[in-house]
Amino acid sequence: MSTITKLPGIRVRTDNPNHHLWNNHGTWFLHYTVHPTPFTKERIRRSLGTKDLELARERRDNFFAHLESEAAKAALRKEVAA
Repeated sequence: MSTITKLPGIRVRTDNPNHHLWNNHGTWFLHYTVHPTPFTKERIRRSLGTKDLELARERRDNFFAHLESEAAKAALRKEVAA
């Protein structure tokens, strides 16, 4: 299981290795949606700064790994504060 499939609220089609990737005129972007409140959503597109698909996949995975570590830190802080 990849890092991204461990994050709650992130939907992944495991049969698609290019999930959350979007090609805009040759440059790969990370494309995902966040829900800041239960009633709103925001689409995020971030350039991965590459035309190489393999590098784009690596950068996407690194981004979601970073998100996972930040979520774990926040959960730990919340647990300690309680």
